[in-house]
Amino acid sequence: MPSPILPFSRLALLGLLSFASFTARAQTTPAQIRRWQHLDQQADGVPGISADRAYRELLANRPATPVVVAVIDSGIDSTHVDLKPILWRKASEVAGNGLDDDQNGYVDDVRGWSFLGGKDGRNVGVETLEQTRIYGHYRTQFEGKQRKSLSNTDKAKFDLYERAKASYEKDKKTEDERLARITDASTANAALFARLKQALNVTRLDSGLLHTAAGRADLPEAKALYAFLHRAGYASDEEATKSLAEALNRSRERVEKSLNPDYNPRAIVGDNVADLTESKYGNGDIQGPDASHGTHCAGIIGGVRGNGLGADGVAAAVRIMGVRSTPSGDERDKDVANSIRYAVDNGAQIISMSFGKDFSPEKQVVDAAMQYAAQKGVLLVHAAGNSSDNTDETMHFPSPNYLNGKEIPNLITVGASSRFNTQDLAAGFSNYGRQTVDVFAPGVAIYSSTPRDTYATYSGTSMATPVVAGVAAVLKAYFPQLTAVQLKQIILKSAVPYHTQVLKPGTKAMVDFATLSRTGGIVNLYAAVKMAEQMTLAK
Repeated sequence: MPSPILPFSRLALLGLLSFASFTARAQTTPAQIRRWQHLDQQADGVPGISADRAYRELLANRPATPVVVAVIDSGIDSTHVDLKPILWRKASEVAGNGLDDDQNGYVDDVRGWSFLGGKDGRNVGVETLEQTRIYGHYRTQFEGKQRKSLSNTDKAKFDLYERAKASYEKDKKTEDERLARITDASTANAALFARLKQALNVTRLDSGLLHTAAGRADLPEAKALYAFLHRAGYASDEEATKSLAEALNRSRERVEKSLNPDYNPRAIVGDNVADLTESKYGNGDIQGPDASHGTHCAGIIGGVRGNGLGADGVAAAVRIMGVRSTPSGDERDKDVANSIRYAVDNGAQIISMSFGKDFSPEKQVVDAAMQYAAQKGVLLVHAAGNSSDNTDETMHFPSPNYLNGKEIPNLITVGASSRFNTQDLAAGFSNYGRQTVDVFAPGVAIYSSTPRDTYATYSGTSMATPVVAGVAAVLKAYFPQLTAVQLKQIILKSAVPYHTQVLKPGTKAMVDFATLSRTGGIVNLYAAVKMAEQMTLAK
């Protein structure tokens, strides 16, 4: 799957693309619903994490020690008004002097580090998919070959190549078709909008105008367009056009770059991709070309609470460290491993990881980094993925087990839930698995920070993951003696089970929500704090 795990966007342009109706509904609800993930099922009738209740009833006037949470992602806007006060800063490094003041091998890593940057200040924005890289790497060696003719050593590589090639060709065909549809829709929409503007003698088509014009028998398109804008949550043709243009650009980037085996952006970074031991590369730019995804995740964890701006984060006592390793496309195993090690070595106690992919050819280095984090007592929180897959059957990476099959003890894997305790409680896009997904958390229509002091509503297991990371940060801030393993234990044991009959993601089959994860529940801060109190008092 493309990485980072991207938020679902409003791409229902004139029937071109569609997505779950609950996303559109959430975008048009009253302002207070924008913070639904903090609400409580009993008090508010919403299956949130009971954060407001926890702060009000359990944490008021209690001391807390700020916790460092690393966000390994696409980048973070370090100037955002809701994030500036809670960003981590390295005291031993002088900003902008071009020197490695603390001699750790990373120059000017004041707010964190990017393993996608070059020393000249350039940054990788789009990468290839992992299946594209595998296909491109082995095609000369194996194209046209028969498995039986190969040595035993090459057979495993050939099998990997065949699986990657099939995945690549499927994705390429799908994206080519999508690009063609979006291009056609863009042309058709432009013509439709122009005709209506001319007929109504206006330069802008907003929903109010179209609602009035919808009753005209000579303009049937006005009624259809009004219905579409209202359903998709757009205020005007300008918003719809902008969203379509963004979709067109993303699709074109995937065809021309992410699914192009000859595309190689790594020259920007300047490292030796084959040297998995190399770690001193990149630059100090934690924002990068597109920090929307990472900024949104950072805000979910720690956006300043109660300041009346934008959205409240889950954790009040937190410092966010930015580590950039996940561009549009698939992250490289080497970068993920180095990002985890960097975060651990620089004091992160929790690491939020909203990314994932279908292939992991160098999984051993990621495993080693996760083991290093475990040895240092650092909790890892990872997104289950947005492919509606049962990950007990279809593996996604990073996976919850080491290559030797043993469970990674300091890793929590998170699925996404919605604010409706109905058949839509499990997000239709969310991966699930009774053995491989630990817990669900709010991940549908989550309102949070985006670059340049803006805010937006995104959906994805990417959003559910920082919710859980935020819960872990609260526990660690108020109960600093808790270990990573204990944090995981508390978060999983305190999850509130739901037995709602829900649509199994990606299907029309009805199942018990409790069968979709190991805990069968949704993370709950109130219950977690109560359990942490009991655990610490017992000692």
